[in-house]
Amino acid sequence: MQILVLNGSPKGENSITLQTVRYLEKKFPEHAFDVLHVGQRIKSIEKDFTKAGEAIKKAELLLFCYPVYTFLVPSQLHRFIELMKEREIDLTGKKAAQISTSLHFYDITAHRFIRDNCDDLDLPYLGGLSEDMEDLLKAQGRKQAEDFFRFILWRGERGLAEPKRCKEPKPFVPAPLSETAAPAMLSGGRVAVVADFDPETGSPIRDLVSRFLRVAPFETTLVNLREFPFAGGCLGCFHCAADGTCVYKDGFDSFLREKIQSADAIVYAFAIKDHSMGCRMKLYDDRQFCNGHRTVTMGKPVGYLVSGALSEEENLRTVIEARAEVGGNFLAGVATNESDPDAEILALSETLAYAIKTHYEQPKTFWGVGGMKIFRDLIYQMRGLMREDHRFYKKHGFYDFPQKRKGRILGMYLVGGMMRNKKLQKKMSGKMTEGMLMPYKKVLEKAEKE
Repeated sequence: MQILVLNGSPKGENSITLQTVRYLEKKFPEHAFDVLHVGQRIKSIEKDFTKAGEAIKKAELLLFCYPVYTFLVPSQLHRFIELMKEREIDLTGKKAAQISTSLHFYDITAHRFIRDNCDDLDLPYLGGLSEDMEDLLKAQGRKQAEDFFRFILWRGERGLAEPKRCKEPKPFVPAPLSETAAPAMLSGGRVAVVADFDPETGSPIRDLVSRFLRVAPFETTLVNLREFPFAGGCLGCFHCAADGTCVYKDGFDSFLREKIQSADAIVYAFAIKDHSMGCRMKLYDDRQFCNGHRTVTMGKPVGYLVSGALSEEENLRTVIEARAEVGGNFLAGVATNESDPDAEILALSETLAYAIKTHYEQPKTFWGVGGMKIFRDLIYQMRGLMREDHRFYKKHGFYDFPQKRKGRILGMYLVGGMMRNKKLQKKMSGKMTEGMLMPYKKVLEKAEKE
């Protein structure tokens, strides 16, 4: 089989994910592997898509290969997928699969992004392999990679692919906004609106942003990403690990902290493209790695203005909600132009004002708790390198390892020993729940007296 590896890592040949492909290449010499470094060479591919188009034409299987960056694929691979759609490449008879590396931090949303775009391209999707960064160094990890590839080959030979999940895209018609704006009420706080739209032409997302700015009951600062001179996407080089400064000299790290993160709340505004926020907004997300893994806006509410059929984008909704939870940000709302944008924008504005005034923080669910535990373990192991991250995690009490709760562990040993005694089991029957409720009863009694 002729396999084209679309390497989305900006590190090119030095990509850790690519090493799994190189391993498979040695284990399956009867198949031809051609690698296109789309992440590293995206700027040249934007200028001339000819060689990329020729490589795709020869391939039987497109193998998307990438590290997970900020819930999705790197912005460079995101842009390449945009280019594939813009060039309307003929993919008849071809199939697709994917390999990613990460700490399993939202690899599920990255994989769904690729799968949804394969559906758009009418590319039969055979499956994906999500690896931990060190899996290839272990016998079990190598076996897993080989088993995955055999499965992909077997599926391809038999014409078995995953059923399409995405509906056929329909032209989106935004709901109209009212001509008159509600009067803005004065309120404390400043909100940064981080948007992606062409400032010279009219667009639905520009209309949503303008409407929000008119009715917002607080000071607003509009930051249009089209006007910032990005030198490129995140390189994953870890140059920022020591002091938080980016290897690029475009000033993004200072721009981010002074213009955006200094605000009391942040609203993100974009039009849905390719089942996500578009490659420019994704580039902005990726470049925030200059903060390392620190949730530096923790406690600040966020909101979204989204143009497009968000109700049909399950994966994007997950990214929006999980991104807020992991960052420790209360999601004040998402206003779209699907049905009643005026009401949704007003609700978002009022909720943001309330959250800013009261400092409201919503408790986390699995998305936030689970995500932070993954980073907690990573930073603790790599604290010698990621010193700023380590200091931040230590200061905010993120190192809540279960082995630290020695009293609880000892107590469970004692209860476990007692429960193994049949005589005590009979005496304790029905009293276990009563014992568990005792601390809660004390809380309720205290509340009654206050």
